[in-house]
Amino acid sequence: MDAETRIGVDVGGTFTDVALLTPEGRLVTAKVPSTDDQSIGVVRGIEKACDDAGIDPAEVDAFTHAMTVSVNALLEDDGAKTALVTTEGFRDVLEIGRQARPDLYDVTADKPAPLVPRRRRFEVTERATVDGIQTEVDESEVRALADDIRDAGAESVAVSLLHAYQHPENERVVADVLREELDAPVSASHEVLAEFREFERTSTTAVDAYVTPAIDSYLGRLESRAADLGVPVPKIMQANGGIAPASTVREHAVTTTMSGPAAGVVGAAETATDSGDDLAGLVTFDMGGTSSDVSLVRDGEVERTTDAEINGRPIKTPMVDVNTVGAGGGSIAWVDSGNALRVGPRSSGANPGPACYGRGGTDPTVTDANVVLGYIGGSSALGGELSLDV
Repeated sequence: MDAETRIGVDVGGTFTDVALLTPEGRLVTAKVPSTDDQSIGVVRGIEKACDDAGIDPAEVDAFTHAMTVSVNALLEDDGAKTALVTTEGFRDVLEIGRQARPDLYDVTADKPAPLVPRRRRFEVTERATVDGIQTEVDESEVRALADDIRDAGAESVAVSLLHAYQHPENERVVADVLREELDAPVSASHEVLAEFREFERTSTTAVDAYVTPAIDSYLGRLESRAADLGVPVPKIMQANGGIAPASTVREHAVTTTMSGPAAGVVGAAETATDSGDDLAGLVTFDMGGTSSDVSLVRDGEVERTTDAEINGRPIKTPMVDVNTVGAGGGSIAWVDSGNALRVGPRSSGANPGPACYGRGGTDPTVTDANVVLGYIGGSSALGGELSLDV
């Protein structure tokens, strides 16, 4: 392959980081505050990196992008208003789950609330058995259901019918009709995760529907801004540590749930391998603005899983095995009704950001605590530019 000018961008809850590699092997980095419309921050970061490198953005040959849009939506419960369509009698699969408490000996332990509240869960008459479709779905019933979904204010729809992983005919009809009737994205379980186990398949499909509108809208804006800049359409880092075209990711955004953290783990593994040290095991720790992510690299190999859970919600798509919690540098500390100190999942973001940024923020964050305790010096300048106000 001929030498290329390559750019990698990682968007976090507080900062957007850019790394530019020139054909001569020179590495130029830039850090800018993340913006409410993250595509604006990405473009600013690219412009800054290119300016520092003395090149025109149009000279960039390849653009790879990792982000935390999906995982932040899950951690902060800030995704699309999602509806679920399922087989008659199975409306509560998401709520029942596996009937296992998060803590076996804690009688007060609560499960996270389902992504789809009961008022937006709908049933359709149909049934598949081991022999195939026993009861065909009635298209007129689905069209009537579309009106109910619209009236419920749903912004996206997940469709997960019983045994659709093996016999998807009915589910395909439901999804096709809803795509015709609704101006909203529809995620069908046989397209997202064609595997048995109703709860995990339904949960993964619901997550896909929950995060897809935000990802689709964001990548649409980013592609447009990148084109105006003369930068190629980005390839998107997926949760499994690989990359995919933006068009593929916009259809099934669940594959991006651990995009940013996965990029960090893959990069750490590569760095450890290049160092020449004979490491049997390596723990990676990545604290961003909204979450903290920990993973394990064994003998230089990134560990992957299909049994991940984010904020208590199972997601069975292939991904780098990362444990994430909603406590990052910008996570806000608060006191609950029992006077216990809590941290996150709400984050101060980049604007106004932690109080020590001096941008008008008043909520105490993890970064503020680190500054007050002296773990981060007051003379530190984040990204070489942002001074901290102790």
